[in-house]
Amino acid sequence: MSRYRLQPTPAQEAALAVHCGHARFVWNLAVEQHAHWKPGRKSAPGLLEQCRQLTEARAECAWLRAGSIIVQQQALRDFAQAMANFFGKTHRRPTWRRRGRSEGFRIVGVKPGDVRRLSRKVGEVKVPKVGWVRLRWSRAVPVGVKSYRVTCDRAGRWHVAFAAVPEPIGAPGTDAVVGVDRGVTVSAALSTGELLIAPTLKDSEKARLLRLQRRLARARRGSKRRSRVKSAIAKLTARGIDRRKDWVEKISTTLARRFDVIAVEDLNIRGMTRSAKGTPQTPGRNVRQKAALNRGILAAGWGRLVERLEHKAPGRVVKINPAYTSQRCSACGIADRRARESQAAYRCRSCGYAGNADVNAARNIAHAAGHAVSARGGPPLGEPANREPQRDLLPVG
Repeated sequence: MSRYRLQPTPAQEAALAVHCGHARFVWNLAVEQHAHWKPGRKSAPGLLEQCRQLTEARAECAWLRAGSIIVQQQALRDFAQAMANFFGKTHRRPTWRRRGRSEGFRIVGVKPGDVRRLSRKVGEVKVPKVGWVRLRWSRAVPVGVKSYRVTCDRAGRWHVAFAAVPEPIGAPGTDAVVGVDRGVTVSAALSTGELLIAPTLKDSEKARLLRLQRRLARARRGSKRRSRVKSAIAKLTARGIDRRKDWVEKISTTLARRFDVIAVEDLNIRGMTRSAKGTPQTPGRNVRQKAALNRGILAAGWGRLVERLEHKAPGRVVKINPAYTSQRCSACGIADRRARESQAAYRCRSCGYAGNADVNAARNIAHAAGHAVSARGGPPLGEPANREPQRDLLPVG
């Protein structure tokens, strides 16, 4: 997806919000229809039946008929795809959408003339029932796009994302392998010795965020003051998210260009960041410490970094079993849980090797990746050239 910042006028912003409301309304109706299903009942309506019901609803409701049929039908198609992903066990079940969260709609059937450039940094995109909306021309729009999605985040910023799959980054061809160890203090440590830290909010911004959160706790629900504080918190939080996304994009591009094989640990991030609160009957232990650890893991961008690496370097990302990567010595291979003296210091009691603990783990990951991709004697990224003989397939006689 190629995302661009929209710059709508106040009138256009109100019209875009109406489109988001229609898409949210149709989505929630589809969720409600599937929520009523129980074993023994007739199955919930499919996409075609829902489209027929939408036509009848538009004929009866003037406010729904005033909206774009494309926006409303694509909301049903998005829901059908979400249900297919749920039954395919790749995503969770679709849930209700609330105003101000996950706002957006999709437009299909885009023509070549629906996106045009006005100047060096300004362009326009044509939105049904809204007209030409200006966008920041930060880079060239992909050629031949057929659809795009308009979204609005909690900070009130509008974006348009054109559906286009970019070309993957080519391998340098040097057979270089790098191990990436992800952590909280050091976001990513490379086996080459580089320590990469994801940017976060500054100390002054963190202090202001804390003041705003305290002010929000004192504000009365539904008041204008509370909405203003929530908007200020969203804008401040979006600043940190943008910095982290920019860091992930730059680091993933650099790694894809420098190395042929990128080895990472196969971590269950969802399980690692699960809350330790527990239940009233069996409350958890060290809940506040675990919550701080969860925030640190999510702020380091572990999952997004690997996701973008797989997009930019498909077939070149190797996931390694994380067992004992932090305890094993990268020099002699002895695993000792007491060798890690602190978060950053590692000293092997067998061979005397001393170094950064994260870099030592990254070298173990790179070493495991080298064995994993070349155990049969073939090239790291291609088909095996010399397969070991299989005993069950040897002729007997």
